[in-house]
Parts: sequence; C-alpha cells; structure tokens
Amino acid sequence: MAKPDNREDNVPHLQEAIQNTLKKQHDTEDYLEEFADEIPVSEKETLLAKNERRQAAIEKFRSEVKDEAHSD
Repeated sequence: MAKPDNREDNVPHLQEAIQNTLKKQHDTEDYLEEFADEIPVSEKETLLAKNERRQAAIEKFRSEVKDEAHSD
C-alpha cells in the first residue's frame, strides 16, 4: 500500500535546502576570494560552474516554496 502524500513539512525542508545551498555558495565565494591566485584555472572554473548550478537550484527551491504556499 502506498504511503499518503504528506506535504505538511515540504516548505521547512525546502527552506533548509535553500539555506544549506546558500551557505555552500557563500563558502565557495569566500574560498575563491582567498585562494584565487593559488588554485588552477580549471578548479576556479569548476567552482564557478558549481555556484551557477547552486543558484539555479535556489531559484527552483524558491519557486517550489511559492507553489507549496499557494496549494494550502
């Protein structure tokens, strides 16, 4: 038997995901600021691309939070 769809805690989980992703994004920016001259260009590019994906994820999470708020 399938579990019922309990969406009551979706928004808190999404908000936590947003906060965690923002922290990782800021940590990466801080790392790049401090060590940009010491790391290879390929690593910089990898980290910048990762942050772009994080930003896209944050936008999707926020969109889901809005959807969840409207579905109540």
